[in-house]
Amino acid sequence: MAKGAVTRERILEIAEAAVLAKGFGATSIEEVIAEAGLTKSGFFYHFRDKNELAREMLRRYVESNDRLFDDVFARGRQLSDDPLQAFLISLKLLAEVMADLPSGHPGCLIASICYQERLFDREVRELTAQSVLSWNARFRAILDGIAAVHPPREPVELGDLADMLSCVVDGGIIMSKTLNDPRRLERQILTFRICVKLIFAPPIN
Repeated sequence: MAKGAVTRERILEIAEAAVLAKGFGATSIEEVIAEAGLTKSGFFYHFRDKNELAREMLRRYVESNDRLFDDVFARGRQLSDDPLQAFLISLKLLAEVMADLPSGHPGCLIASICYQERLFDREVRELTAQSVLSWNARFRAILDGIAAVHPPREPVELGDLADMLSCVVDGGIIMSKTLNDPRRLERQILTFRICVKLIFAPPIN
């Protein structure tokens, strides 16, 4: 990786950690510059202003989560040809990934931006909304595939069930941090897994 790319990545890492710790409004460009060991001109070479920094942080965060979901759900599909079993396996793997984080999940950048949306320009707000819609659409596509093979045992709106996974993950992150219990997120994902199983698994005769 070129020196400029390394510096840019370092700035993004520092800024994300600060935003997750105390919010975007309380994170100053000056402290990011100091932590990165840069001059102001060095920072502004990479990012025009704070909104551009936020956009790139968000894109980086979304890409990282997309890679995680791609890996986890691809692994589930490799381990089972049945769409329900593949999803249940994937949820178990996702819970294990979250449980393996040494100090728990560092936080949700989407939530940090959402709570302080007035600090951001229209592009940042639209990118935030689009990322959430994209993840919900991903989960909805999986659930549609399951329902085609295993009709739900209870009337359920699949779009709401897809949204629920995003809510479980984000809510689990917040609860884990608030209660200082890193395993809460893992348990919330596993509880969602039980719900999916109860909704779609055929009854035992």
